Amino acid sequence: MPSINRLHADFKAQGFEVLLISFREPLATVKRLIQEEGYTAPVLLDPSGEIAGKVYGVWGPGTKYFIDRQGQLIGRHVGPWDWNSPASRSFIRDLIATEKK
Repeated sequence: MPSINRLHADFKAQGFEVLLISFREPLATVKRLIQEEGYTAPVLLDPSGEIAGKVYGVWGPGTKYFIDRQGQLIGRHVGPWDWNSPASRSFIRDLIATEKK
């Protein structure tokens, strides 16, 4: 199970939503990847890249974006990320706590 699936399962009940965004990929490629990787989080499709690019400044893959409940971008990270590390888990718990205030 990819670590993103564990993140999705572990924090969903606390109000943290994981959304995977397919950015400029054909639907057939996205379906194949979902099946191969076994992703369980919802996958949003943006085949042209226009929505993600204009709203959140996404212009390349491999970037993690953190969006608050009001739809505002509050952080981003480029490159690999170990979602199961203690630092990652602490970061997510802090985000959830901040959003509940």
